[in-house]
Amino acid sequence: MLHLTIHHIGYLVKKINKAVNEFERLGYSAVSDIIYDDFRKIHICFMEKDGYRIELVSPADSASVVAGLLKKYKNSPYHICYETPAFDADLKSLAEEGFTAIDTPTPAPALSGRRVVFLMNRFLGMIELLETATVSKNQ
Repeated sequence: MLHLTIHHIGYLVKKINKAVNEFERLGYSAVSDIIYDDFRKIHICFMEKDGYRIELVSPADSASVVAGLLKKYKNSPYHICYETPAFDADLKSLAEEGFTAIDTPTPAPALSGRRVVFLMNRFLGMIELLETATVSKNQ
């Protein structure tokens, strides 16, 4: 049984600063700074409105993992991120259900270093799997 809850919708944008401004005009609020992810060569900003969270993702250069996607899809939503407390087990289950990992689990700087992995499904497209944050016993 999968343990997935929706964390955010990934939204691909060409110019992140302009996109932040436009989403603010629609009533969204930035809930993070614009963060640079050196591994993926992207800029990220999380925004919220009415209980919904979106992740604006913009390529930092042509070597970015999303540069090719931006050419194909332009500015648009492109993945749903699911959070899970059973990251490894759910990743295995998704693979058994026809989801193919398109990268390896790696820490995401914009998500406090929690591991993420992207998967493709021929009927659904791309999803992201995010491990739930652990709470230290000293907190």
